[in-house]
Amino acid sequence: MRLIVMFDVPMDTSEQRRAYRHFRKALIREGFLMMQYSAYVRVCVNKKAAEFTEKRISPLAPPGGKVQTMMVTEKQYQAMHYIVGEPSNDVLNSAERTIVI
Repeated sequence: MRLIVMFDVPMDTSEQRRAYRHFRKALIREGFLMMQYSAYVRVCVNKKAAEFTEKRISPLAPPGGKVQTMMVTEKQYQAMHYIVGEPSNDVLNSAERTIVI
């Protein structure tokens, strides 16, 4: 399961820019990777884990603007089409899991 966080927050004042940076860094600390500007994704084991992660980042969201989340299955995520551009090599878009011992 993938949890996608999309946000559009105001950045007019220094206080708003600071809240944006704090939120973005919190997402990265939680294991999210940037898909696009203001769209971050994280792999979660199941729906419960995705809901738990959503609850953890909820209080960190900056005031004002919009912050939205969407949960999609691995199969739905893999069905994503690239109209322009190429997929990043940073994150493999695969349902296969690797366990390192």
